[in-house]
Amino acid sequence: MINIDWDEFKEFKKYTHSRDNFEITLRYLKSYYNISTPIDVYETLKNDDIGQMMLRKRNIASAEDLEHYLFKVKI
Repeated sequence: MINIDWDEFKEFKKYTHSRDNFEITLRYLKSYYNISTPIDVYETLKNDDIGQMMLRKRNIASAEDLEHYLFKVKI
């Protein structure tokens, strides 16, 4: 299981142009942790308190919901 390093995320966020923290988080997980499948991204976020809040805010309750979201925002 991966623990998200939020201090490193803050550093990563400085160099992005997006304003949406969730989209930045998704890019961070893909870039920093080399996570590419929606299942792995979902599991990582589900096992983190802040990640859970982000998922709830967007009504994402499964890896399939996350996959639909990724397709919608083209990440």
